[in-house]
Amino acid sequence: MMEKINLRKAYGEALVEAGKLNKDIVVLEADLSKSTMSMMFKEAFPERFFEMGIAEQNMTSVAAGFALAGKIPFTGTFAVFAAGRAYDQIRCSIAIPRANVKIIGSSCGLSDFGDGKTHQSVEDANIIRAMPEMTVLNPMDAVELKKMLPQIIKYKGPVYLRINRDELPVYTAAEGDFEIGKIYPLTEGTDAAIFATGIMVSKAMEAAEKLKAEGISVQVLNVSTLKPLNAEEILKYARGKKAVITAEESVKTGGLGEAIAAVLLGKVNVAFEQVAINNAFGTSAKSYEELLTFYGLSTEDIYRAVRKAADKQRIVPQQ
Repeated sequence: MMEKINLRKAYGEALVEAGKLNKDIVVLEADLSKSTMSMMFKEAFPERFFEMGIAEQNMTSVAAGFALAGKIPFTGTFAVFAAGRAYDQIRCSIAIPRANVKIIGSSCGLSDFGDGKTHQSVEDANIIRAMPEMTVLNPMDAVELKKMLPQIIKYKGPVYLRINRDELPVYTAAEGDFEIGKIYPLTEGTDAAIFATGIMVSKAMEAAEKLKAEGISVQVLNVSTLKPLNAEEILKYARGKKAVITAEESVKTGGLGEAIAAVLLGKVNVAFEQVAINNAFGTSAKSYEELLTFYGLSTEDIYRAVRKAADKQRIVPQQ
């Protein structure tokens, strides 16, 4: 049984630890600190915590001002509001001047399963990825998230970090540091490569186990840096494979799948399949898993995508 840890709690704990080491860190919140878990920072360092109310645009602009004054501001709200309501402020006050602001998009994807279309962010990463000068991170589990925080703080420039609302299985090894831009292989495989991000990494791992039992060798790759994408690493892992599959909890347009396809085009001849949300917003459901299945983001969907690609390339299962 895989250990599962809540990513929001891990973020709150990591932020407090970072605050102990660096007095320049300040945290701004848009009335959601109990949900994003930045309340932990508030309790530890009340003089460095600023409640901005339900005013994401103002919060983002103030954060840019803190950065200009030499501070390292973290802004916190739901991902759908961080990327949507404050887009112009991010673009003009943070991305264009490369202000050293860390934007935290909490409850990303469909993980806020009960609140429906208005609160589920199926396009936030794609929107921010399109913006010049932005770095976009999407951890697969709580351990990787905790490793990201020191690197985000060390990095000089704007960062957008997506945080899942729920508990996710832990696949990140305890040893080693996180490196922005690095793609992390989790399994070895010769037939197909699955480039997955966020919660879809655990789904890809489950699918790979099922495929292994059927004689299909799959390499699962954790793409936790959505931008910048390391083209050379993508090509390295894709070469020699007969199929490449991408898996993301986002709409297809402007997402990881399209970005990887652009890297492969004309360089690697493989069957290619995308597992992503097909031109739709979210909806309310009784559980997260119910939504993932409804939108084609389940373990079974990744399994079928690999089998479809395998059939195109006539991959013969090993006995």
